[in-house]
Amino acid sequence: MPKWLIGSPISDHLTYLFLGCGTGAVIGSVAIGLVLTHRASGILNLAHAAMGMYIAVAFYELRSTGDLILPILGLPDRLPIVPKPTVATAMVACLVLAAVMGGLIFFFVVRPLRNSPPLSALVASLGLLIYLMEIVRLRIGSQGATGLVIDGILPNSLIQIGETRLNQDRIWLVAITFALALFFATIYRFTKFGRESRAVAENERGASLLGISSKKIGLTNWVLASMVAGFLMILAGPATRLDVNASSFLIVPALAAALLAKLNSFLMAAFAGLCIGMLQSELMNIQVEWSWLPDVGIQQGVPLLIILIVLAVWGETLPLRGTESSTYLPRVSDLKKLPYKPFLIIIAAGVVTLFSGSEWRLAIAVSGCVAIIACSVVTLTGFVGQLSLSTYAFAGIAAFMTARLDILPFPVAPILAALFAVLVGIAVGLLAVRVRGLQLAVATLASSVAIEELLFRWPWLTGGDFGTRMPVPSLFGLDMSISAKGADYPRHSFVILVLATLVLCLILLFSVRNGITGRQWLAVRGNERAASSIGINVARAKLTAFGLSAFIAGVGGSLIAYQRQIVSARSFGLFDSMIVIAIVYLAGIVTPSGAVLAGVLASGGVLTVLLGQFSDSGSANQMAFSGLLLLFAAIRLPRGMLGIEIKKNRVKSIFLAQG
Repeated sequence: MPKWLIGSPISDHLTYLFLGCGTGAVIGSVAIGLVLTHRASGILNLAHAAMGMYIAVAFYELRSTGDLILPILGLPDRLPIVPKPTVATAMVACLVLAAVMGGLIFFFVVRPLRNSPPLSALVASLGLLIYLMEIVRLRIGSQGATGLVIDGILPNSLIQIGETRLNQDRIWLVAITFALALFFATIYRFTKFGRESRAVAENERGASLLGISSKKIGLTNWVLASMVAGFLMILAGPATRLDVNASSFLIVPALAAALLAKLNSFLMAAFAGLCIGMLQSELMNIQVEWSWLPDVGIQQGVPLLIILIVLAVWGETLPLRGTESSTYLPRVSDLKKLPYKPFLIIIAAGVVTLFSGSEWRLAIAVSGCVAIIACSVVTLTGFVGQLSLSTYAFAGIAAFMTARLDILPFPVAPILAALFAVLVGIAVGLLAVRVRGLQLAVATLASSVAIEELLFRWPWLTGGDFGTRMPVPSLFGLDMSISAKGADYPRHSFVILVLATLVLCLILLFSVRNGITGRQWLAVRGNERAASSIGINVARAKLTAFGLSAFIAGVGGSLIAYQRQIVSARSFGLFDSMIVIAIVYLAGIVTPSGAVLAGVLASGGVLTVLLGQFSDSGSANQMAFSGLLLLFAAIRLPRGMLGIEIKKNRVKSIFLAQG
């Protein structure tokens, strides 16, 4: 470093930029994997970073215990290998595991979805992400999954550059990442395998007519992608600290890097990932220098900004452009009259509340709150075909605002808080005016992370590390809180409040569905261009749906906050949004009845208590089972559980009409 730079502010900036090389290299490697799987199968794999995270955790567990953790439920948790494996032995074993995992995912997930619309595969990758995150928690425990203390493999001596000291392993990570990018770029450009891979990506049927085996090509690429993800995560473990959530959600900046590479260039993906990591690190320095900036979370805004710019500039040319029609979703059934089944379920829940113990009352309260959130998903995705991953972000905004509006009486405070969530929902919904399909899902994914890191870490809003206590809801002088001194927990009045709110949300959905607005939504969902040609304002329809969805989510978020009594920065995260999307998709995403069933399936809800009656491990395994069930639903039951009944009723009506 030149002498004139030593001790200067520029030197400090360079230091932070270099410190971001490690994370940037990992982001770049995940982006390489995204490009690889997309070019091979046309799938945007949201679980790619989670795959690498799992292999890295397996490696370090193998080094410390001699056991290889297995990712399949029903098999033994661990497989003894050798008491004290060397680095080479552990690396070979885990790369073999990565190859097997990539092959299994290809045969059991990717191949069955090869003729499905892209968004069906996106939902399946969401299920895979949930499953891998939960299986790690089950195998090593929640405490260990929050960050493993591990020894590095790469040389870790310090390099002195002027006044800057850098860990040597960061430089190695960057070099290895670009070497892999150059390797894949060369393979894809100059080899027969590369030409066949490009042919399969362009036209699988045409490639098959030329004698190219799409199965062999796809399998090879998925195996390679899985091995690369695992290998780089293993090497980067000491630099990035293996945390289940943090490592898995590296997919967000990796998506930004992959989009900058137009899901095509390996070298550009690596370079973009490196730049994003370095920029995020530099922003930590800028936060200190510029005191008016938020203390935390601003780094997470970088991927969102990049994604929005890329979608705005290159959206029309990106290969993940969604289709005009929402064929990835099941058909919405006709609702000529108010169905009675969901209301019967709610009435039954109310009766159980009056005569059951505290465990069942709490389960009903949790299921009711989640069912309200699920109504938000049905509104936006089921009725309008807009796949958003920001549902719990809207819920969290309303929950925290309800706590800050404690001077206002109930229910004024939660209603105003929900209206504030509407403003944020419309702001996010502006993305839907420009993009659709996969692009919208990617944009809302980044938006959710940005909201979580920027707003939910703002001490004034969330109360800091200790969270904020919710006010006591009182309606006409009656205490509606979940707990009170000397009363049974949870109190019957709170459970009844949740169920009554759910009834109102269902009636609202049915009314909107059968009105002019609902018919416009369904037209937009079916074909946006056709809807526009008959005079429907598509942009207004989408924004209206985002607003109503955010309002319902906000109401549910406030009730969840009242139920938990204390809410913190991590109470409403992206993972929660993924979970609710999963269970609603599984239950039936196109009908309000599916929202009620989703509440029953929710973790901590009625199904959790029911499983706990038969097995102590039922509750612990439920989240992992949810991921598997989502995979199954995306492949075999695209209409969800209720879709089977809808299909039977439609066939029955046809026969009756003919008779």
